[in-house]
Amino acid sequence: MPTDNRLKLVLATIVVAIIAVFSIDPIAQEPGYHNFSDQRRLINIANFFNVLSSLPFVIIGIIGMRLVALRQATGGLAELQFIYFTFFVGVFLTGFGSAYYHYQPGNQTLLWDRLPMTIAFMSLFCAIVGEYISTQLASKLFIPLLITGVASVIYWYVTELNGHGDLRAYVLVQFLPMVLIPLILWLFESKLNGDNYIWGIIGAYGISKLMELLDVQIYSAFGLLSGHSLKHLIAAFGTLIFYWALQRRRSSQ
Repeated sequence: MPTDNRLKLVLATIVVAIIAVFSIDPIAQEPGYHNFSDQRRLINIANFFNVLSSLPFVIIGIIGMRLVALRQATGGLAELQFIYFTFFVGVFLTGFGSAYYHYQPGNQTLLWDRLPMTIAFMSLFCAIVGEYISTQLASKLFIPLLITGVASVIYWYVTELNGHGDLRAYVLVQFLPMVLIPLILWLFESKLNGDNYIWGIIGAYGISKLMELLDVQIYSAFGLLSGHSLKHLIAAFGTLIFYWALQRRRSSQ
């Protein structure tokens, strides 16, 4: 398939997704979202295990930023180093935002959980665009997509304050990249070897969302960790896979 047609297919997918999401009614944040199954308090920390399981993001963010800052991310492209670094900044901040939110769940703290996640989502997507399609395109998209991600969370929060919450833009920011990345992997060839790393990230993300949906069932069945705590650990493992990719991949050209 010619490159122009492949790009048109990606663009068409984006347009269809946007039209589909914004054709439905606004999505408010359900109050019950904050009522996680595991609310145990240990060493005077509320929701201890959901807070603790957020910390791997901090650790992986630190080692990832260090890897890129020391110019040891030889498994990536030189033109994308700033995008890789920003991804790990987002991961690092997600750890703190998630811990803060789970210590005191509510819409106000959820804002600080979601903001850094959009930095990680958009940076990862731009990195994939750069590795598989064009580094120039990735560089052009990077700042606009970061702004879009942050704006989607602020828009949700402001609409919640005004009594008509709307998560639709944030839904697109979180889930559309996870639709587009497999499509890009299918349509384009990477400048680097090791597609399995990227598929591993996608798989970890999918399993983490499943754990989130099964929060209560998993905690009821096993009683040690809840599905939501497992979601954090598996999602953090997905970011670790990208760290490994930036260490181990090599040019395929």
